[in-house]
Amino acid sequence: MVTKKKKAKKLVIVESPAKARTIENYLGKDYEVLASMGHIRDLPKSQLGVDTEHNYEPKYINIRGKAPLINSLKKAAKSASAVYVASDPDREGEAIAWHLGHILGLPDSGKNRVTFNEITKPAVKEAFKHPRGIEQDLVDAQQARRVLDRLVGYSISPILWQKVKRGLSAGRVQSVALGLILDKEKEIAAFVPKEYWSLNANFKAGKHEFSAEFYGTDGKKVKLDNQKSVSRILKRIDSSKDFKITDISTKESKRNAPNPFTTSSLQQTANSQLNYHARKTMQIAQGLYEGISLPKIGHVGLITYMRTDSTRLSETAQEMAKKFIVDKFGKEYYHRHNVVKKSENVQDAHEAIRPTDAERTPESLKEILTRDQYRLYNLIWSRFIASQMSEQKLENQSLMIEQNKTVWRATGIKVLFDGWTKALKTSSTKNNILPALKIGDLVQMVNNLPEQHFTQPPARYTEASLIKALEELGVGRPSTYAPTMDTIQRRGYIGFDQKKIVPTDLGDIVQDVVVKSFPEVTDKQFTSKIEDELDKVETGNVKWQKVIDEFYKPFSKEVDAAIENLEKVPIYDRIAPELCDICGSLMVIRRSRRGEFYACSRFPDCHGTKSIVEEIGMKCPKCGIGEVVIKRTKRGRIFYGCSRYPDCDFASWTKPKKNEETEETNETK
Repeated sequence: MVTKKKKAKKLVIVESPAKARTIENYLGKDYEVLASMGHIRDLPKSQLGVDTEHNYEPKYINIRGKAPLINSLKKAAKSASAVYVASDPDREGEAIAWHLGHILGLPDSGKNRVTFNEITKPAVKEAFKHPRGIEQDLVDAQQARRVLDRLVGYSISPILWQKVKRGLSAGRVQSVALGLILDKEKEIAAFVPKEYWSLNANFKAGKHEFSAEFYGTDGKKVKLDNQKSVSRILKRIDSSKDFKITDISTKESKRNAPNPFTTSSLQQTANSQLNYHARKTMQIAQGLYEGISLPKIGHVGLITYMRTDSTRLSETAQEMAKKFIVDKFGKEYYHRHNVVKKSENVQDAHEAIRPTDAERTPESLKEILTRDQYRLYNLIWSRFIASQMSEQKLENQSLMIEQNKTVWRATGIKVLFDGWTKALKTSSTKNNILPALKIGDLVQMVNNLPEQHFTQPPARYTEASLIKALEELGVGRPSTYAPTMDTIQRRGYIGFDQKKIVPTDLGDIVQDVVVKSFPEVTDKQFTSKIEDELDKVETGNVKWQKVIDEFYKPFSKEVDAAIENLEKVPIYDRIAPELCDICGSLMVIRRSRRGEFYACSRFPDCHGTKSIVEEIGMKCPKCGIGEVVIKRTKRGRIFYGCSRYPDCDFASWTKPKKNEETEETNETK
């Protein structure tokens, strides 16, 4: 009996098991799809790993612990009829493919590289019809960034360890980000509030009441700087007498649809609307891109590639959106949008982040996705659909009301056509329609409401506003924002007061050292210029070694000077007002990523810690014995509880007031 020889399969290597399952589902039985689990080679952790004397040659080694995986990939490649690497379609993915090719002995010019912007069956099938060789410019751009960051990190960090404290680090993007945070803190400290007043009033026309604000006198706009200026206005009017409508204007306006998401705008919106940190947003988006198992369909990618600077949409995507919008909302809601002209530093290799199928609405997937996946997918899907819809049309109304040459202005708004806000519900504008009046009509003042205000200091950065600031400065790229935020938080350079970023004393000390010794590393314009040079490496317009050399030669002299001249920076712990319950020693104030806490000064010999309790000055409304204190959940959200917990389980999201019944919630207990 003759046994039939088993046909060799084609091998495909991707980064993750989830992506492998999805692609194997599309390619069928003739293919075997394996995961490299990310990078398989990198610079060594125990040394610099860059030969600064010989053209900055990187010394790559196999990542520790990956030997069994590498051996299994070699074995599979040896028996395969063909080998393809389908890692992500960006610099990092190209570098992974290049390293895999080196390990497996694949030629750079061979047709072994496959890329696609979305993990759907048509896209994957089409991509495998057009394999290509390695794009060395993309690899060089990734190498340049990796080498540059290694030179900066492994040069400055030892100095910080020696002169300040062990475990510290500095880097190009993180130092600029920390600098922005500290500069904002200086602005806040230097801010001097100024007094101003507002003067609003309620008027009545027949049965219709509406509000207006004081505008000015004698036809000129007047600012109310203090109570005296308000009193002068109030003395000029007689609220018991009629006021006259002296001017009416209506003006139509439009609100254009927003662009679909880039990586940066997705991170910003997810932070402000969903309270997700950038790292969490990217982890969820990665899962949606790599594939979710759907009933009767199998694994399928739900969104396109999530690292992009572009707002461009493919013709296929625009047609898909058009069909959905016309079928769901009607022809009048569709409007084809032109591609936004990209700036010089935009990476336009991939289109914007969008769903792979508009018909897969968030509601249709709600029972399948996790809560976090659903919320982020809903954000991406809604923004994509809205981006291809008609403008919202508004009618802005304005009434000018006078008595004794004092002028008041009432404004209203009427939605004439909801347009794109029909899909993006969070952006809807509510009607605020003024009564139908004409010039010369009389209205009555119901009451007036003078109110004192003070100008507020600049707001601290949130993660969203910091990412926006970095993007506007041209510092960093989509893939760098999440790890940058994660690093400065893990190092203890920043903390969070609710969603606002607060620098720590340690962050201030480290930044001061880096600014004085390595000014170019913290310089926004210089860092932005480096990013532009890295982009030129990707397009083949400059050699990566030249970019490194122009930076490293002056930088290495600064490193030598810092080692020689920088004095040790003492760090003094702030003394806490309590003693350690375990050993009775003094406690000091320390900071973790969740905020400040008391720790025993004898650490690590003693591990005593205490939470810092902040009272609000009132007794617990439930037990009447304990004090109401400010607490935080594990996610950093503030709530109010009894100091006698667990003996008293009072808890409230809202700050309780004296003599008022406070709503409790079990969620905080």
